[in-house]
Amino acid sequence: MDIFLTNNLTNKKEQFIPIQKENIGMYVCGPTVYDDPHIGNARPLVIFDILFKILKNNFSKVTYVRNITDIDDKIILSSQKLKITTKELTQKITKSFFEDCKFLNCEDPTHQPKATEHIDIMIQMINDLIKKGYAYENNKHVYFEVKKFSEYGKLSNKKLEDLIAGSRIEISDNKKNSQDFVLWKPSIKDEPSWDSPWGSGRPGWHLECSAMSKKLLGNEFDIHGGGIDLIFPHHENEIAQSRCANDTEVFANFWIHNAFITMSNEKMAKSQGNILKIKDFRKKMSGQIIRLALMSAHYRQPLDWNDKLLTDCENTLDKWYRIKLENFKPIKIPDEILKPLYEDLNTPGYIANLHGLYEKAIKGDNKDLFISACKFIGLLNETSEQWHNFKKDRVSLSESEIEKMINLRDKARENKDYKEADRIRDELSDKGVLIEDKNGRTLWKFK
Repeated sequence: MDIFLTNNLTNKKEQFIPIQKENIGMYVCGPTVYDDPHIGNARPLVIFDILFKILKNNFSKVTYVRNITDIDDKIILSSQKLKITTKELTQKITKSFFEDCKFLNCEDPTHQPKATEHIDIMIQMINDLIKKGYAYENNKHVYFEVKKFSEYGKLSNKKLEDLIAGSRIEISDNKKNSQDFVLWKPSIKDEPSWDSPWGSGRPGWHLECSAMSKKLLGNEFDIHGGGIDLIFPHHENEIAQSRCANDTEVFANFWIHNAFITMSNEKMAKSQGNILKIKDFRKKMSGQIIRLALMSAHYRQPLDWNDKLLTDCENTLDKWYRIKLENFKPIKIPDEILKPLYEDLNTPGYIANLHGLYEKAIKGDNKDLFISACKFIGLLNETSEQWHNFKKDRVSLSESEIEKMINLRDKARENKDYKEADRIRDELSDKGVLIEDKNGRTLWKFK
């Protein structure tokens, strides 16, 4: 089946035609490991994991690269604040990141390179840019000269002056022009450093992705992805330095970006004080709920994060886990079911198809197709018992305590003490137990 993706380089939806028919290359910007990843970081993890699955379903070889940025100004500042070494910090946060990926049921990419393991090829790329006249050295700093690249701003679809006006540009007397960006900078005392022709120092952030993608995918590859906030300056700078260093007409053919996660329609950001870290959800709920929530809106649209969204997703999974997963036999998913995913990763459309398959499966019609379709996007990866036990484990009440509280509520209702009955119901709800009055009986279940 043909795959269509919205390409931000051309600003339109296009049929995905690979450079090599059976050898697909995809690079996605990974975390800068200075702090534990938050829910906003989780969205590209899940979105590009789904794209990885779609590509593998269509092509015999797919190389997915997602880097780890383990040297950067933010890392140095965070390590100094915590009074630990950058190595201690990056190892700790990288471990947390990998645990988050497992929690979200994301497949491992083909390669997960670390920036600090590729300093040699970064230095070589800088040397190439200097020799070709695209970069210059001044006072142990090396900068890319933006005006030398005539197509700068094409990805952002803006003129250079507009991009500069709307962004934070590093001011430095070492630059020829304010818009030039750093490729190499000197390290000060106690900062990580590497030897180079320009003195002891470290690479600029933008350069790291260009060097690692070149090593693992070549000078040109199919898809480059990341959050929408990376379009400028990060991805714009990647294109400029890579094309100039490699003498190519393109860097990546398709540029795919996911939109922000918001809270009460405000962007999730530290400055807003509304950051929700992925690790804080690990003991509260199944990663299945978070994963389904992250695909509940189209990746190009903002996703508003709220309790109702999580409750709705948990209720959906509760319903789906009623299908017995035992003796499941994987089967090939028909094109008409997969079609929304092939149409620009339309995950809400695919979820609608899953609801339709569930209605048939609950009646005994093609249970294996429903389960296969769920597993294709990383859902129903637990047994029904594991799902139930997780919900049970997070409830602070024993079953006998729950029954005792329900009996007290029943007596309160008999005595027409509805205020007390409602209080008990709310207390049960707060402790993870839902109750339902049906046919003269009170039924309960874990939230």
